[in-house]
Amino acid sequence: MTTLIATIFVLGILIFFHELGHFLIAKKSGIRVERFSLGFPPKLVGKKIGDTEYCISWFPLGGYVKLAGEEPDEEKLEGKPWEFMSKPVRIRALVITAGPAMNLILAIFIFWGIFFFKGKQEIHDQTTEVGLVTPGGPAEKAGIKPGDKIVSINGIEVSTFRDMAQLIYQQVEKPIEVKWIRNGKEYTAQITTFRDRVLNEKGEMQSVGKIGIGPCYTTIKVGFLKSFFLAVDTAIFILIESIKFIVGLITGTASIKLLGGPLFIAQTAGQTAKTGFVNLLSFMALLSVNLALINVLPIPVLDGGHLLFLSIEKIKGSPLSLKQRATLQQIGLAFLILLIIFVTYNDFLRAIK
Repeated sequence: MTTLIATIFVLGILIFFHELGHFLIAKKSGIRVERFSLGFPPKLVGKKIGDTEYCISWFPLGGYVKLAGEEPDEEKLEGKPWEFMSKPVRIRALVITAGPAMNLILAIFIFWGIFFFKGKQEIHDQTTEVGLVTPGGPAEKAGIKPGDKIVSINGIEVSTFRDMAQLIYQQVEKPIEVKWIRNGKEYTAQITTFRDRVLNEKGEMQSVGKIGIGPCYTTIKVGFLKSFFLAVDTAIFILIESIKFIVGLITGTASIKLLGGPLFIAQTAGQTAKTGFVNLLSFMALLSVNLALINVLPIPVLDGGHLLFLSIEKIKGSPLSLKQRATLQQIGLAFLILLIIFVTYNDFLRAIK
């Protein structure tokens, strides 16, 4: 139930703000909005206010804003000033770009709120001091407490938390000798690791051993303006890393198995919700940045595809014909369907494993 509620909450917010971006700029530009829908048809409920019908539809993985006269070959196209096609290319491009832009803005605002109210966490993984101990985990049962400093694993001295973790990861469901210091006194215990599964850089599920400890961290209070700039930096960092990943997929340096679909999003939303609302918000912000990037890719049926059509129109001086648009959109839709099938298959494999 937690997973379902978290998924609906995350996707609902992301879709709403994306479509709100299109809606607001269209209204500001004098374009009549005929429908604002969360979800795809068939319609579940709806209410018309003014010229716009606001509705919730049955298929939840998306949404749309229907603009008056948005198709160049639309039969009812009358050349009215409130029609989408009556506006200059730059205005239409602005309306289309507003959706992804709103997702990016949403991510920045979420990160801004997190940094301002919760502060910035600095992880101290250059030492082996324990900061977190999982309640009921192997480490706690062995007597390890926050503030203890790990000295060695199986007789191998460790100086950083990262080095220590790598040694523990290699021992899956095996007893290891852990030596630590507390207040100048040395302790030793045999601790059996538990199995955890993580996604490696090849997109494969890998078993690792853990004992239930985490590094030390300090929380630094951040001012109103500084937290905003930190939020912008965080969103830009995620955006750049996401672009690198897409380039890696194209060049073959990144595994396509790393792609996740709706099931993966639902699982992650459920897991992060269980660890706290702030973590769920962080996950939402990360998804929002990725949604913004994906939507500007030049794939027909996505916002980036519509921007591509507008670029062609600007160059040739007239819109693509209905047949040309339909052909390109069918190709884009087929590509997206195949991609969704593949990532869903990936998700099921991860879930089974």
